[in-house]
Amino acid sequence: MKYRKMGKTGVEVSVLGFGCMRLPTVDGQDNCIDEEKAIGIIRSGIDSGINYVDTAFGYHGGNSERLVGKALKDGYREKVNLATKLPLWNVKCEEDVERIFNEQLQKIDTDHIDFYLLHAVNNDSWDNIVTKFDVLPKLEKLKADGKIKHIGFSFHDDLWVFKKVIDAYDGFEFCQIQFNYIDVDYQAGLEGLEYAASKGLGVIVMEPLLGGKLASPNERVAAKLSEEKTPVEWALDFVWNRPEVSILLSGMGNMQMVNDNIGYADRSNPGMLSEKDLAMLSDAKHVFDEMVVVPCTGCEYCMPCPSGVKIPKVFSAFNNITTGGRRVVKDIFPDIETNASLCKKCGKCENACPQHIKIIDTLKTIIDKF
Repeated sequence: MKYRKMGKTGVEVSVLGFGCMRLPTVDGQDNCIDEEKAIGIIRSGIDSGINYVDTAFGYHGGNSERLVGKALKDGYREKVNLATKLPLWNVKCEEDVERIFNEQLQKIDTDHIDFYLLHAVNNDSWDNIVTKFDVLPKLEKLKADGKIKHIGFSFHDDLWVFKKVIDAYDGFEFCQIQFNYIDVDYQAGLEGLEYAASKGLGVIVMEPLLGGKLASPNERVAAKLSEEKTPVEWALDFVWNRPEVSILLSGMGNMQMVNDNIGYADRSNPGMLSEKDLAMLSDAKHVFDEMVVVPCTGCEYCMPCPSGVKIPKVFSAFNNITTGGRRVVKDIFPDIETNASLCKKCGKCENACPQHIKIIDTLKTIIDKF
C-alpha cells in the first residue's frame, strides 16, 4: 500500500480508501447488507494496508454506519482513520447537529470520528443550514472535546461555490470531491482540486469510476483505451497521477474488487501517466461526452422514490439509446416508460440529486421517447 499526507492534517493515509456506500447486499436490497461478506472485505482491505474507511449517515438506508462499527471490532478500529458525515438535510435546528453526531457515535460504537464531513455541501445548504444553524462552531466544540479530530466537507455544486466554501472558513482541513477523467470540468473539477490543495486541504476523490461507467465503458469509449491496462486501472491511475490527491475512495462490493484495487494502488505514483496517456484519456472523454444522455452515477441518493420509479435503473437503460437505439433500451428495461410514468412530480428526488439532474423533466422526455 502507498501512503500520502492528508494536507495540513499531516496524517499519513492510504492512497486507497474503503468507501462503504456500495457494500454487498442480500437480494439486491440496498438497506439489507450482507454482513458476513461486508465485514470480510472491509477487514481484508485493512489487512492489506487500507487505513481510511468512509461511511455516512444515510448509506444503505442508514445501515452502513452500523455495519462499519461491527467491521471495526476486534482491534480494527485502532488501525484506521474513520470518516463519516453530517447529513445536512436532516439538520432542522441547531440542536440537531450534536444529536445526530451522538447518534452516529452510538451506531458505529466508537468514542470519536477521525474525519468528520459536512455531507454534500452546495450553495443552498451552505447558506441555509451550515451558516443559519451555526454548524461549524458546534463541530469545533466537538473537536475541542476530542470527539472529532478533523473537520471537512464533501461537495456537489459549481466551482465558484466550492471556492466560496473554502474561503469562508479556514478551519477546513480536507474536502471530498467528484473527480475522474470525464469530470475534469464538472463541479469542483481539476481547478477545484488544485485550488483546495493550494490552501493546504487534503483532497479525497469520490466517483473515480463515475458510478461504474468507467469500469465497463461503452465499446466506443473502450476502443480509445490502450489494452496495456484495464479500464478500471486507467481510470484510477488518472486520479492517482495528480499529486494533489490524498485518497481515492472506492466503493468495493466484493473481494475481487478489493484485491484488484489494492494491486492498482500498489503500482500508483504521482506523475505516473505520460502526455500520451493523458491525451488518450482526453480522447476517451470526448467520445463519452458525445454519448452521455443523463449524467446519473447511480448513487441512489434519489431513492427510494415514494411513487415507485426506479430512477437510476431508468436512466441507466436510457443512456444506452445513443449506441443501441430504442430496441436495446427496451431489452434492458422492458417497462421503462411504464415505470417512468409513475412519477408524481413531488420533487423529492431532485432535491436529493448531487448531480442536479432535472429528473422530472428527464422522465417526461423518456416517456415521450417511447
